[in-house]
Amino acid sequence: MSKGFDLQTDKDLAKDFLTNFADINGEAKYMSILQEVANRKIRAVQIELEDLLDYKDLDEEFFGRVTENTRRYLGVFADAIDELIPEATEAFTEDDNDILMTQRAADGNENADSADPHQRMPKEIKRSFEVYIKASCKGQARPFTIREVKASNIGQLVRISGIVTRCSDVKPLMQVAVYTCEECGFEIYQEVTARIFMPLFECPSERCKINNAKGNLILQLRASKFLRFQEAKIQELSEHVPKGHIPRTMTVHFRGELTRKVAPGDVIELSGIFLPIPYTGFRAMRAGLVADTYLEAMSVSHYKKKYEEYKLEGDEEEQIANLAEDGDIYNKLARSLAPEIFGHEDVKKALLLLLVGAPHRQLKDGMKIRGDLHICLMGDPGVAKSQLLKHIISVAPRGVYTTGKGSSGVGLTAAVMKDPVTNEMVLEGGALVLADMGICAIDEFDKMDDSDRTAIHEVMEQQTVSIAKAGITTSLNARTAVLAAANPAWGRYDLRRTPAENINLPPALLSRFDLLWLILDRADMDSDLEMARHVVYVHQHSKSPALGFAPLDASVLRAYISAARKICPHVPKELEEYIATVYSSIRQDEAKSNAPHSYTTIRTLLSIIRLSTALARLRFSEVLAQSDVDEALRLMQMSKFSLYSEDRQKSGLDAISDIYSVLRDEAARMKKMDVSYAHALNWISRKGYTEAQLKECLEEYAALNVWQIHPNTFDIRFIDA
Repeated sequence: MSKGFDLQTDKDLAKDFLTNFADINGEAKYMSILQEVANRKIRAVQIELEDLLDYKDLDEEFFGRVTENTRRYLGVFADAIDELIPEATEAFTEDDNDILMTQRAADGNENADSADPHQRMPKEIKRSFEVYIKASCKGQARPFTIREVKASNIGQLVRISGIVTRCSDVKPLMQVAVYTCEECGFEIYQEVTARIFMPLFECPSERCKINNAKGNLILQLRASKFLRFQEAKIQELSEHVPKGHIPRTMTVHFRGELTRKVAPGDVIELSGIFLPIPYTGFRAMRAGLVADTYLEAMSVSHYKKKYEEYKLEGDEEEQIANLAEDGDIYNKLARSLAPEIFGHEDVKKALLLLLVGAPHRQLKDGMKIRGDLHICLMGDPGVAKSQLLKHIISVAPRGVYTTGKGSSGVGLTAAVMKDPVTNEMVLEGGALVLADMGICAIDEFDKMDDSDRTAIHEVMEQQTVSIAKAGITTSLNARTAVLAAANPAWGRYDLRRTPAENINLPPALLSRFDLLWLILDRADMDSDLEMARHVVYVHQHSKSPALGFAPLDASVLRAYISAARKICPHVPKELEEYIATVYSSIRQDEAKSNAPHSYTTIRTLLSIIRLSTALARLRFSEVLAQSDVDEALRLMQMSKFSLYSEDRQKSGLDAISDIYSVLRDEAARMKKMDVSYAHALNWISRKGYTEAQLKECLEEYAALNVWQIHPNTFDIRFIDA
């Protein structure tokens, strides 16, 4: 602290700031907050450091002292507020503390025998507010990582970011203990500043000392002042951890109005005071001079808000209304997902529907029907499965990414731990529980052990995790959408074996996925050239080539999806028969085929309804349309398309018509009526067809009078433009 400044001077500066600081509209910002405190509408008074910096009458030294010694200045601002707080302008219901204060004033017991510090009423017991100092973003561009907070920051206000891994229950923490003496009847006050305290046993009042009576003190819990207290563990984000290091954790203490603001799995930014905490009891004997550190939280902000908490700002509402009126919004939203990844348009559409989901249904008898979609991407190596997974997790407001080999069954569901604060056995949620109301992405799904994979069965259908361990029998919520990525059984898809042998996942698990997407990496010269150009462009310019429109930001996507998720579409009467017929025909087709590609069960029908409902939500429609059902069926068809095209090619049935369509499309693209034989052979050989098949096609379509063929050169002339 610089010379010439004492407590009184600082308090006067604080009073001047609180009284005179005006916001952009010219209103006294903090006086209006204090008026709301007096009317008992709010309890928290948050002083922003940016306001201190902007206030002209304060010198920078005062700002520096507040950031360097924040704990002391909480008391300075609280004392200033005590003197400035106005009278209540509205009626409010009195709580127990108000009634006690009125009673004490009536008894004249407010500051009796004030020479004794134990009998002087502490200021905390009279206060109906809590003071927080929020860190400024101006001086520090980004928040600290946990490993950047050093010993030099002790006592200072710091901003850190991380993910919450564990939260304790909210417990009462004693702030002022109040005792009553059996002999003299006085109230004795004891301020509690640490986590533990030694209670008083003998009355310290003057009357008891004169009478030489060691008055017995009784702790009055109703008259004492308690604060809500919650402890949380915050862990470094994976992108901040250096190579080969383990993520660091820090203990955070939340008090009063800041409790219940975070849950395990939240990615948050905190500002708080970095403080040491000495060990107590037996741990102190073992630790010697070592102390632990913790962060006293002052403000909390979430990086990604949950869909339910999303409040649209003025311009966002207008932007979403404009997007909703766009006829091509479904395609635009899908192409805005991972625009750097080439192709996979239908896969992206399916992933968009996964983000939107369908509403959960709860029937009158308590039975639940899930609304979350589960998708499995099964494909050859190098088709960008993991990149798609990572991107979806970054867009979703709550997402957990894990890999098959790196996850055990307990790590996915829940582990039983001993709580260090209370020494009770507590459950610590795994990846699926942390992703509650979000998305859990599991990469390398095929590499998981079968015993661990069975942990997912219950989550995917019932959306709960049941535990019976160490005397704890319970069910945890895991309302999460599972997005899995897997390689086929032999690393690459083997076309000589059946789909069931290639997929190599149990039918019980496969039927739980709404879409099993098979992505085969095919050699096709045209698409390979396009992809190679795309990849080279991304490397050169660090952005995707023009899509024909500006891809939407992740924040806009989240805002649009949060608006869409508020809608709860229903199936109209006229569509009932159509959906039932479609389902029965899929079952019939599967029964007829020799080697079925998928297992069609009643879950498939639920999947069709869920996909259709998600599509209706995207249109902001309350009713399903037949086009929604058709698009859902098309996505189901497309998910196996790469297999069917292989079957078609192997059987040779459609090779002729395929060659015809290639020649027709290329001629139309070049706007020519004449096509030379050399060009035609080049085009079809890129698609894997032979010269013999080309000649067969030429003869067949010449007989149908589609084109004429030159007798010597075999050049083609189309008859009908």
